[in-house]
Amino acid sequence: MSRFRFSPRPIPRETLLTVAAGGLAACGFQPLGLWPLTLAALAWLIHRLYVVKTWRQALLTGWLFGVGHFTVGNGWIATAFTYQAEMPAWLGWIAVFLLALYLAVYPAIATLLGWWLAETRRAMLLPAFAAAWILAEWMRSWVFTGFAWNPLAMVTLGGFDRPGLALAAQWMGTYALSGLVVLLGGWWLFALRSWRQERKGAALAYALAPALLLVLPLHGERREGTLAYTLVQPDVRQDVLNDPANYEKQFQTTAALSLARKPGETRLLLWPESGVPDFLRPGYAQFWYDETTYAGDPLVARERLGRVAGKSGLLLTGTTDLAMKGPKVTGAWNVVTALDSRGEIRGSYAKAHLVPYGEYLPMREILEPIGLSRLVAGSLDFHAGPGPRTLDLGRHGKAGIQICYEIIFSGEVVDRGRRPDYLFNPSNDGWFGAWGPPQHLAQARMRAIEEGLPVLRSTTTGISAVIDADGLVRQFVPPLRAGRLDGKVPPAHAPTLFARFGNMLGLAWAIALLFVALVASATRKR
Repeated sequence: MSRFRFSPRPIPRETLLTVAAGGLAACGFQPLGLWPLTLAALAWLIHRLYVVKTWRQALLTGWLFGVGHFTVGNGWIATAFTYQAEMPAWLGWIAVFLLALYLAVYPAIATLLGWWLAETRRAMLLPAFAAAWILAEWMRSWVFTGFAWNPLAMVTLGGFDRPGLALAAQWMGTYALSGLVVLLGGWWLFALRSWRQERKGAALAYALAPALLLVLPLHGERREGTLAYTLVQPDVRQDVLNDPANYEKQFQTTAALSLARKPGETRLLLWPESGVPDFLRPGYAQFWYDETTYAGDPLVARERLGRVAGKSGLLLTGTTDLAMKGPKVTGAWNVVTALDSRGEIRGSYAKAHLVPYGEYLPMREILEPIGLSRLVAGSLDFHAGPGPRTLDLGRHGKAGIQICYEIIFSGEVVDRGRRPDYLFNPSNDGWFGAWGPPQHLAQARMRAIEEGLPVLRSTTTGISAVIDADGLVRQFVPPLRAGRLDGKVPPAHAPTLFARFGNMLGLAWAIALLFVALVASATRKR
């Protein structure tokens, strides 16, 4: 009998280093903030693009980088699987890896396009690749509903008291700022090359320029507003949030943190997503109210919320409305409801960007029979709202609402025809461990800078914060603590360049980089 031996080929060192570089690049995001690792990883990636000989190698290089990058950067998603009983918790890391395999397509598109544009003109490579990265990140924000979490630009944010280079987002937008980060990584590669060529002065310039840009204490002007707010973080943990036995305790805890300190003051009272389990609108079958409402009556529920808001107060809180077709419930809406001191509904906003597998199960008729389900309890899928809108709340200002994960979508958070005075971003980050909440907060800061609008974040477990129009965190409640913030809503800026042109501005920067690439190539040939 012949003997067969299986001798697997060793994985090439360059393959392992490229995957590792992708993982290191994600260490520049919060909570680590190790941006030098991001620039070093990008320097390796750009080096590989200069080395590879075929378009297939260029495509594979970007994809391998992306697999490492998104596996590390999105690791917080695995924590969500520990808060549900329908699927085993270990499936969370498989889900993270599978998502990374898909998201890695976008860096692969960028490397392929950058390499192709510069195939015969190597001087074009860096600006061409930066332009391609802008395009790929923009595509990632909308293809298949989009997943815009952690664009490279997030590494430019400074500490809570200084936005740093991220201030440039008001003129560039997030995706163009990501292209700038790619350029900075290329400069570090040029620094290394210059050092090896004994050009020490050039090496020092290439190395220090990115470092100076990312550490300079850039910040905007601190200004004060006039509208009072009370922002509440009740610290209701995810393992008890959806337990009906805990609903009344949850309300009492949140209400106690919300009492007005100046009776009769005109103030905004801000509660998080999932802040009220009660159904507040009339017209549903009685058993829906019996499951959630204090007295089995939506009117009673609204009236006691109005009492908490207080005279001259207005409550903005996360709630759920049911979608009806005649007497039949067909789904639900994840909403923010505005309630005055009498418990009357003054307006509402329905979430438009829903989370697949969290708020709805795609292809339910196929996936449900094989045992897959939503991570969030319940069989009713949420419906998507119409998109950004501004609620005119009279003396309480004009509020733009972005619920939870909606705030990550650059250029999609404001009704440009009716510019708000501030953005309210209620959220439930209790699903997402130690890394998800600081990354979420960072992206809310970037939206504030882009749009020139303050952002008020109330979350169930943290991090709740008040962010001014320059991305400065004025106040915050740390994770896993109950607390409240009181102050005046920071004023908005005049519409920024990005507020006027949105993501078309980022695409214009990409075109400008391609023009620079062509000029560089033509100059090199002379």
